[in-house]
Amino acid sequence: MKKKELLAELEKLGMRPGRGLGQNFLLDGNLLDWIVRHASPVPGEEILEVGPGFGALTGKLLETGARVTAVEFDRRLADYLREKYKNPQLRLIEADACKVDYASLFPGDVSFRAVANLPYAISSVFIARMLELPRGPGSMLFMLQREMAERLAALPGSKEYGSLSVRASLDHEVRIEKIVPPTVFYPEPEVESALVSLTRVRTRPPEEVRRLAGLTKLAFSQRRKQMGKVLSSSYGREKIEKAFAAAGLAWEIRPDRVTPKEFAALAGALA
Repeated sequence: MKKKELLAELEKLGMRPGRGLGQNFLLDGNLLDWIVRHASPVPGEEILEVGPGFGALTGKLLETGARVTAVEFDRRLADYLREKYKNPQLRLIEADACKVDYASLFPGDVSFRAVANLPYAISSVFIARMLELPRGPGSMLFMLQREMAERLAALPGSKEYGSLSVRASLDHEVRIEKIVPPTVFYPEPEVESALVSLTRVRTRPPEEVRRLAGLTKLAFSQRRKQMGKVLSSSYGREKIEKAFAAAGLAWEIRPDRVTPKEFAALAGALA
């Protein structure tokens, strides 16, 4: 969709893109084609798209023959998509993407992947939801704020490294695929964006995932303090000392120096 067409549709719906909803519509057709080529959906494959907006990416995904589940929060855009795409391969869910029961949408042995120009306002919460699912997507390809993409791909010792970095990289290969300028969106965001891919390399039991999430959130809540002191306030000093010894960690280490595998070992020792 060209900018002129987008502006006409916005006027027809009587809406302005909401900053609070992170609505930045992707206009660049070549970039949309690149995203679909990189994702390479196959006919019949289940694809999850969050924040479809006016359906620019949705339409290209449907053209591949994939079955698309699109989750849209804005009622006006959901109505627009229902009218625009009367395609049996599209399942439109009008809901808050951070509160949807994805286990019900993709039950049992139904596998899926996620491809989206993700609304920036929900990106960290939504990605955390995906990482915590018992059967999460086999891979994810998201357009994100560059800062968020760098957090996901961050290595130990960097200032961007945090709880979400650990949880993403432990069971996924995380790659920043492309840096994207603000000019390809309307309205233009004030920051650069990036396309980031997360490819699952292993599946961990749900209880391990929850335990790791709680541990890393607590550890990084006071990232400049000795991790032993921070964790002992919740777990007790004796338990932390034993767990640190089992994981081969020094009491005074800071969380940004602990690798994802070391966090996993520590979580296991605390179980």
